[in-house]
Order: sequence, then structure tokens, then C-alpha cells
Amino acid sequence: MTARVVCFGELLLRLNAPDRELLLQSGQLRVYVGGAEANVAVSLAHFGHGTSMLSVVPETTLGAACIAELRRQGVDTSRIRKVPGRLGVYFMSSGAGHRPSEIIYDRANSAFALAGDDAIDWAAALHGAEWLHLSGITPALGERTARATLNAARAARSKGVRVSFDCNYRAKLWEVWHGDPARILREIVEQADLVFADERALALMLGSSNEGFEKAAAAAFTAFPQLSRIATTARTEHTVDRHDISARLATRTALFATRTFALEAIVDRIGTGDAFAAGLLHGLLQRMDEQNSLDFALAATCLKHSIPGDFNTVTVAQVDDLLAGRGFAVRR
Repeated sequence: MTARVVCFGELLLRLNAPDRELLLQSGQLRVYVGGAEANVAVSLAHFGHGTSMLSVVPETTLGAACIAELRRQGVDTSRIRKVPGRLGVYFMSSGAGHRPSEIIYDRANSAFALAGDDAIDWAAALHGAEWLHLSGITPALGERTARATLNAARAARSKGVRVSFDCNYRAKLWEVWHGDPARILREIVEQADLVFADERALALMLGSSNEGFEKAAAAAFTAFPQLSRIATTARTEHTVDRHDISARLATRTALFATRTFALEAIVDRIGTGDAFAAGLLHGLLQRMDEQNSLDFALAATCLKHSIPGDFNTVTVAQVDDLLAGRGFAVRR
């Protein structure tokens, strides 16, 4: 299957304390494969699209396991490089009630982070693609990955492949190497057609104060003439387990908004932003209008909150069921 969407980023293992325990409370960990860009590739594959993952993993059992899991989820892994080194991991203790979740990163000097910025043959990797999806997590890992992300975006733009970029600002990662997130993220957004960013991320890139999403989006459209859409979710957190969530999408001529969903008894919040990105890309790939694309994206996001692990493995039919209000009776 020809890849309509190509995703570039690091593959990781998430080591999660089970059953909302604190880390090592019982000495057990659950293992999930993930990574922001891989999450998007997997979700789009379950929506029926051809997707390809570009990455670098170590020549170890762990690297092979990541590749095998992506392949099992329907993602093309033929362009993932294997080199000596280590796999990035992160540890997580899932929150509950009024105790927030906590994450500890252990991804410094991973095989991906140390790969050269010329590790990917972009001309070959992007052949036949309609979209390249990137996230701000990759440039946050260091100078090499920042250059690689910018190279990818520029290569895509030169080939007429549209660029989707999720800003995904992670302060802890940028602080490790004293990177300049405002400048680097701005350079990548200069190549993007679709950006996922809230008003805070837009203010960071534009060097402005936080004036709300609508004003920030208008300023971004002025600063980035090639940009056509900016999307974000808005979340009210009552407790770790109970959120209200909605979404907005700005174009150069209009602003779209969704209804608000009440999320109860959240199972796993990780990967929900990636589920949103994949849902919106699905709508655009299917030539849905902006409102229907945004509604689909938010419904996909809501369903991801019910699934353990990083991947959103729901189908289009399941998202459509939620949008249609078909209820919660057991499907038989």
C-alpha cells in the first residue's frame, strides 16, 4: 500500500506502573510501544490509510520489538534504520483522582537522538506521499534531531508534500540541551500547512503575550503565509479522571468549534493529542469539510481516553458511532 502519510520521529518504550500504582510500588511495569509520530501513523492505519514510519532504532531486541509492533498495527516500517545504540524509554506513574500522572524520561543519547541529520533519504521516503507529519518532540531532543526535522519539512515542501506539525512543546526536553524552542519551532512552522498548537505554543513561537486562540491564530497566519490551518483542543481538568474537552480549528477565513464532551473515568490520557492529529488528517484525506473533520478528530480523541497504551486503535466506524450518538449498548 502506498503511504499517503509519512511520519518521522523517535520510537520509544513506555514503562508504566500497573493499576495506577506509584513507580516500583509493586516492582512491576507494563510495557507499551509509542512515540508521538508513531501514534499518528498507527491511528491513521486503523482508519484505513497507508502510513509509513521513518525512524532510527537500535539493533537490539528492543528495537526489533518496536518495529514488529508497528508492523502489526498496519504501518509500513521498511524505512526504519537499525544502528548500534540504545532505545529511548520513559517511565510513567498514572495518576488518579487528585494525584497527577508523572513521567520520567530516559532517552538521552538514544540511537535516534545520535543519528545524523542526513540519516533519512527524504526524496525516496516521501515519494508518493500526500502528507508528512512531524512533532515538536523530535527537535526538542537535540541539535541533530532539530536539523533533521527541519530538513524533513523543507524536503517535503520542495516536493509538494503537505506538512502537518504538532508543536508538542516539552520544556523538560528543551532544557536538557539549552535549546531555543521559539526559533527552532518557528523555522519548522514556516514549512507547515497544518499546525496543531494552542495559544500558549503560538505565543512562544511568535514572541508575543497570550491573547487567546483566535488572536494568536490570526497573528500566526500573518507571520506564516503558507499556513492554512491551525487546530487545538481545549481541556478543563476537574480531576485526573474527569475532564471536559472540546476543539477549535482556525483557517484564514473562519473559526470552527466543536461541542464539549465530558470524559469520565479516563483510562489513559497519553497519545490523545496524537489521536486528535490523526483524526483531523483523516478528515482532510477524505476531503471532509473543516467542521466534520474537526468533529471526527475530537471524537477520535475522546475514544483514545478509554484505551490503555499510546496507540489509538479505534476504527472509523467506532468514531462515527460516537458522533451519531448510537449509545453504549454492547455491540453483538
